[in-house]
Amino acid sequence: MTIDISDIPALARGCAVLGTGGGGDVRTGSLAAIRAIQTYGPVPLIELADLPADALVVPLSGIGAPTVSHEMIHGEDEPKRIAEEIERIFGRPPAAVMSSEIGGANGVAPVAWAAQLGLPLLDADGMGRAFPEVQMVSMYVAGLPADLVIMSDIVGNIVTIRPIDGLWSERLARAVCVAAGSHALMADYVLTAAQARGAVIEGTVTRALAVGRATEGTAEPLRALAERLGAARLITGKLTDVERRTTGGFVRGTATIEGTGDDRGRTLTLELQNENLVALENGRPRAMVPDLITVVDTETAAAVQTEGLRYGQRVTVLAWPCDPLWRTPKGLETAGPRAFGYDLEYVPIEELVKGELRG
Repeated sequence: MTIDISDIPALARGCAVLGTGGGGDVRTGSLAAIRAIQTYGPVPLIELADLPADALVVPLSGIGAPTVSHEMIHGEDEPKRIAEEIERIFGRPPAAVMSSEIGGANGVAPVAWAAQLGLPLLDADGMGRAFPEVQMVSMYVAGLPADLVIMSDIVGNIVTIRPIDGLWSERLARAVCVAAGSHALMADYVLTAAQARGAVIEGTVTRALAVGRATEGTAEPLRALAERLGAARLITGKLTDVERRTTGGFVRGTATIEGTGDDRGRTLTLELQNENLVALENGRPRAMVPDLITVVDTETAAAVQTEGLRYGQRVTVLAWPCDPLWRTPKGLETAGPRAFGYDLEYVPIEELVKGELRG
């Protein structure tokens, strides 16, 4: 299978939904992917089983604040500089590109990076969604050492970090990111295909494509999307308040949705850190990380990123279960509500919205 220009709109829609508000604006990633395919040709999409055991897989992602990423756009030099640094360190070139997170622009832009490098794209990622911090990846949960991070910014700096663990990889990479203007390209957890088996979430590119195609040619895109995701509808209403700030390389804030129609009289508040982390109604959790919470336009079912939230938008909030890896003790320690500072015991979305999940 290859990814061609005709696949990019569906991939972008799916990645925007799986991004849970973060991962960067898919419009910039889409433009980069289309231009790269026009220049270098379609990108092969391969499975992990297609690679020899010692093949190097390079997880790539933009790191930083989504409010900055759609203005400070990656060029072609950043992935090439990172690939050259990997070859210098390992003595051989990378064999495939993988998205670190399938959500947002970080799910679409790897198509461009793979095309620019002349490499296939692996049908997998490290999250099954988007998360804001470097250590919040399946490779960390699986126990792989986080001993190498390579970063490149738009002015040509290359920074190679040898952190002692995943938490230090976040601290150090975030500091470099802030120094670079709150946006940079990053390779973390460079790993062999043998190491990747059981440590990455497979099939997520094809899932993003399927999610994006779910709303094509239907008179009820919201229903079709919810059924494809197996999601619960938390509220349909109007955005009445958005508080958002960029600090420390993140977008943080809250968004308030007042219900309309059947939901009139209800109010849902979303807590944000690049992504939608917790949904609260009257102080009671309705959904929480690591489960996925996405805001979509009520009419079109197009996802609305956190940096795109505006007063008066008519939106619906959907929530659905995360990959089982995130519900393990290590997964919850890494990306559960307490990892973000919320004094909440994780409760699966299935229990919070009994009987409301679709599909």
